[in-house]
Amino acid sequence: MATMRRPLIAGNWKMNLDHLQAIAFTQKLGWALKDAKYIASDVEVALFPPFTDLRSLQTLINADSLPFELGAQDLSVHDDGAHTGDVSGAFLKALECSYVIVGHSERRADHHETDDTVAAKSAAARRHELTPIVCVGETAEDLELHGASKVPVDQLTVVLNALSKEDDYVVAYEPVWAIGSGQAATADQANDVARALRETISSVHGPDKAESTRILYGGSVKAANIASFMSREHVDGALVGGASLDVSEFSSLIQFPKHVTLDS
Repeated sequence: MATMRRPLIAGNWKMNLDHLQAIAFTQKLGWALKDAKYIASDVEVALFPPFTDLRSLQTLINADSLPFELGAQDLSVHDDGAHTGDVSGAFLKALECSYVIVGHSERRADHHETDDTVAAKSAAARRHELTPIVCVGETAEDLELHGASKVPVDQLTVVLNALSKEDDYVVAYEPVWAIGSGQAATADQANDVARALRETISSVHGPDKAESTRILYGGSVKAANIASFMSREHVDGALVGGASLDVSEFSSLIQFPKHVTLDS
């Protein structure tokens, strides 16, 4: 893990926790990290609740000065207009969101989002000064047919061509076969794909951008395996699903610097 890239742990709550549950969870997480003497400058933490929770968490984070960034799980390609059910990046920015997830495998599968759609959403995020977390990853079938890196590299290339090297973005490698399965990729597998993604960024947006861009791993990440991933050169954080819904597990995961060694 390069020292110039601040690690990012992103908790994707998916369709869990209403606004009252979200408030209680976030308060407890803040208390747990304070008790553990969490140092915010060492690890950035971002929370991605459902849309209906965003205003409540914005108010709580500001009122209690909690060390969390706020993000949304999706956004529209449109900025405004007659698009029933869509949520504009302008609205997310007004709620002080810093990040937005685009191209999550569940959006690709459930809503048939294409690489071009993901690219358009990434561009929409940047129009409103949101940092997109661009999700890429292969299915088990893709893995068997093409190997681990081809599909993620192809997906990322489409997005990079819609952005400029001046744009801020984060990349999240999430092998679809690992999500929710309890079977994560190995740290070396994740690092190999992250390396290929960084090389892709370098080829499109230049080596400086590649060196500064954070690449996350997502897929059955837990407190028990996060140190192993974070000990690898090209893995700069994690996009966490189920483990981000348990205060004890997530707070322990966030504190991975206490457990990382060179041979994890």
